[in-house]
Amino acid sequence: MKNKQVILGIETSCDETSVSVVVDGVTVLSNVISSQMEIHQAFGGVVPEVASRRHVERITLIIEQALLEANITKNQLTAIAVTQGPGLVGALLVGVTAAKALAYSVQIPLIPVHHIAGHIYANHLVSPLCFPLIALVVSGGHTELIFMKDHMNFERIGRTRDDAVGEAFDKVARLMNLPYPGGPHIDRLAAQGTPSYSLPRAWLEKESLDFSFSGLKSAVMQFIKQNERYSQKDLAASFQTAVLDVIVEKTFRAMAQKEVKNLVIAGGVAANSGLRTRLISRTKQENISLCIPPLELCTDNAAMIASAGYFLLKEEKKTDLELNAVANLQLI
Repeated sequence: MKNKQVILGIETSCDETSVSVVVDGVTVLSNVISSQMEIHQAFGGVVPEVASRRHVERITLIIEQALLEANITKNQLTAIAVTQGPGLVGALLVGVTAAKALAYSVQIPLIPVHHIAGHIYANHLVSPLCFPLIALVVSGGHTELIFMKDHMNFERIGRTRDDAVGEAFDKVARLMNLPYPGGPHIDRLAAQGTPSYSLPRAWLEKESLDFSFSGLKSAVMQFIKQNERYSQKDLAASFQTAVLDVIVEKTFRAMAQKEVKNLVIAGGVAANSGLRTRLISRTKQENISLCIPPLELCTDNAAMIASAGYFLLKEEKKTDLELNAVANLQLI
C-alpha cells in the first residue's frame, strides 16, 4: 500500500451499519453492510432508537470484518472517513464516535463526509466522474438536482418542496397495504401493470427545477378511498409513471440549462427499474453520458463515504476529535 491513500469509511446514517476500505477513492477492498431491514419491517418503517442500538451492537464487529476482508491492519490506514450527516442523529453518533476512537488510536486524519456527497461519489467507484455534470439524487430523504463543475463543488439547482421521492413511494405503498420498504414492491407491480388511472403531475412554476410529491400522494389516497376495487398493478404503474414523468423531464431540463452532457444518478431510488430504463433510453436519444451505480452501491454503504473522503483528504478537509453528528447537515 506504499504511496496509496487507504481510506476506511463508516456509514451509519439510518439502518445500515457499513464499513469499507477503499484505495485512492476508487479501488474497493471491502464493503461490509449489515442491514436492519427485517427488524424494522414489523414497525412499517425505521424506528430511530432501535436502529441506534443495533448500530452499537454491530459497529465494532463490522469494522473488524472490513479490515479482515481487505487483508490489512488498522495501522495501514491513511485516514478515517465517516458520515457526519444528514440522518438519524442517534445512528450517526454511533458511526462518528467509532470513527473518532479509531482515528485517535492510530493517529490518522478524521474526515467528515456529507451523506449525499457520498451517494454522488458512489458513481466514481464505477467510472471516474467527468465534469461538468448533473447529479440526480433520489432517495428516501432527498430529491435534488446538483450541478458540479469539479470534485466537491456542489450547486443545488432543484430540490423537493415536500416529500422526498423515496418517502412518497413508501407512503403510497402503505396506502396500498404493501410491505415495508414499499418502493421495490411498487416498482415490481408497476412493471406488470398499465398506467391507466389518471393521477396529477406537479410541474410547479415555469422553468422551476423543484419537485413536489405531496399532492400526488394525496391523489392516490383519495383514489383508494373512492374506489373499493382497483388493480394494484395498474395503480402502481400509474403512480410510478406520474413520478418518473416529472423526475426525468426536469433532469433533462437541468442538463439543457447547464449545457452539460454528463449525468450521474445517486441514492436508493436509483435502484428503481422503471427510472433506470427511462434514463437509459432518454440519454441514448440525446447522446448523453449516463452513470448509474450497481444496486449494491445505490443503497447506503460505506464505500461511497470512503470514496468521497479521499477527495476531501486531497483538499485537506480534515477535522478534529470535536466532530459531532448533524442530523440536518446541509450539502451547500
